[in-house]
Amino acid sequence: MIDPAYCKHFARYNRWQNRTIYDACAKLDDVTRKRNMGAFFKSIHATLNHLLVGDRLWLSRFDGEPSGVTSLDQYLYDNFDELRQQREWTDDRTDRFVAKVTPEQIAGTLQFRRMRDQVEMTLPMNVAIMQFFNHQTHHRGQVTTLLMQCGADPGVTDLPFLPAEL
Repeated sequence: MIDPAYCKHFARYNRWQNRTIYDACAKLDDVTRKRNMGAFFKSIHATLNHLLVGDRLWLSRFDGEPSGVTSLDQYLYDNFDELRQQREWTDDRTDRFVAKVTPEQIAGTLQFRRMRDQVEMTLPMNVAIMQFFNHQTHHRGQVTTLLMQCGADPGVTDLPFLPAEL
């Protein structure tokens, strides 16, 4: 279904879009980024925070490194610059994971405890990896809507326009 090249491609796309979104967010003041705009996670900042929580949780399931995540609604970084720095660090961690993933791993399964209720789960690894990338795209889409409502253009988000140099 998917292979290591798919994973690397989506990691590149993820990094590109995270940088683009954070660049657009940086043009807003902190009050605007943290304003409750009625989104699922209320604000732009909280949605970006949720993305980081989710990514770290999935990555810890993939690579075994501790996530530091204790709940799905954990607020990791109140400071935007620190959140942005940690986003880059997490994208680096994603790159390290996809650089090592093998077709055999992708064809295997992933066992983990679900955060919200501690139920033991087993998923096909390919589904878990696709969920990892799909979750990011889903919530970045929410952020782009919020940015547009604030008058900030998030730029092109379509996969075919992924720059070759990333």
